[in-house]
Amino acid sequence: MTILVIAEHNAPGDAASEGSASLKPATFNTLTAGALLATLTDNQIHVLVAGYNVHAVAAAAAKIAGVSKVLLADAPHLEAGLAENIEATVLTMAREYSHILLPATAYGKNIAPRIAASLDVAQISDIVAVHSADTFERPIYAGNAIATVQSTDPIRVITVRTTGFDAIATEGGCAVVEQVAVAANNGLSHFENREITKLERPELTAANIIVSGGRGLGSGENYTKVLEPLADRLGAALGASRAAVDAGFVPNDYQVGQTGKIVAPQLYVAVGISGAIQHLAGMKDSKVIVAINKDPEAPIFTVADYGLVSDLFEAVPALLDAL
Repeated sequence: MTILVIAEHNAPGDAASEGSASLKPATFNTLTAGALLATLTDNQIHVLVAGYNVHAVAAAAAKIAGVSKVLLADAPHLEAGLAENIEATVLTMAREYSHILLPATAYGKNIAPRIAASLDVAQISDIVAVHSADTFERPIYAGNAIATVQSTDPIRVITVRTTGFDAIATEGGCAVVEQVAVAANNGLSHFENREITKLERPELTAANIIVSGGRGLGSGENYTKVLEPLADRLGAALGASRAAVDAGFVPNDYQVGQTGKIVAPQLYVAVGISGAIQHLAGMKDSKVIVAINKDPEAPIFTVADYGLVSDLFEAVPALLDAL
């Protein structure tokens, strides 16, 4: 049977899209997992693009390497990406597939459990590796252990941790785009409004460099004064620990961790962050980790590639001068 990947995208009507339709980066990481699974099982990959006026998104998906078919579900009631309506459309075709993959983002986590429950199968969450058609790896205990799980269900509904897989090539494919029937609006929910935080900096989950601050900064004013110049110099996104968010230094959009955003940039700079398990679970897959903390026993140093035991209010300005 074939593998279905449900694409996450910005539609023309989304405030974040600024009038253009595009696939979100998480879709490319999910497709890498799908491609690996397709290689192991000798299957094809289909991509479902569900939305309204998303022909451009479908065309972009058709160019992705390894995709054999793009299914276009285009209807007004799919525009907002409401989970109930996306689920209903997926269920019209779900039994034609052996695996249904979604990114482990807010979008994917909202839809996948509904599909799994309706199909009466167990969801396999947050996979970071694929061993075979029925065996996968996923982190447990806040990322401190990796579980190998095997599913005997006829259809595997899977969410993919995007930091576990590199993005697939966005060019090189020539898939056919096929319009599919859309399930009727079930009326269980309706879209009211969406407020999007617009940042001049890179998006946290897609940034190559992240500068994060913790409770050691002492205040929101210090967070801005100390970290923003460093982030500006590095062209980095800004992040924070849960302690900094709970203290009101920054909005919760900045939170990195098990209950925040999972990131894996090329460079992660942790400033004044002690390194609680909750935070480490969200960033320890970063390629290079630099930690600045005055406590030599801080847990952050156990995962850091480079550690500086120093007062951050002296170290960060000195680092900025050196850059």
